[in-house]
Amino acid sequence: METWVIYAILSMVFAGITSVLAKYGLQNVHPDLGLGIRTATIFFIITALNIVGAKYKQIHLLNGKQTFLLIASGITTTLSWLFYYRAMKDGLVSYVAAIDKASIVITLVLSFILLKEPVTPKIMAGAGLIFIGMLILVWK
Repeated sequence: METWVIYAILSMVFAGITSVLAKYGLQNVHPDLGLGIRTATIFFIITALNIVGAKYKQIHLLNGKQTFLLIASGITTTLSWLFYYRAMKDGLVSYVAAIDKASIVITLVLSFILLKEPVTPKIMAGAGLIFIGMLILVWK
């Protein structure tokens, strides 16, 4: 199995655990505070990894466009997490997480258009099933 597949599977597992932990953690606090605690934790862990692994020395390799795109990604991540935590506070984890994960459909469309990644029947079928699953969950 390729390394990136292992990383993707680990990401999936930890993302699933994250949602349940967040729901429990938000019981008595505003979702913005919960998100702040989560984000601060992430900041300290990633900063430590960059210092210990000396990854910060690669910062000179970034050009203006890459820096802008990474900052834009940080902004969209922030907005995603802000709305995710607000939804998680009041909604059912199973519904909120499923709707959130339907973002894969947006990712796929953008990867086809902007990154020129190949559109295959297998990818289209998977995306269609994800989208249909999300519709089934939100249908009243």
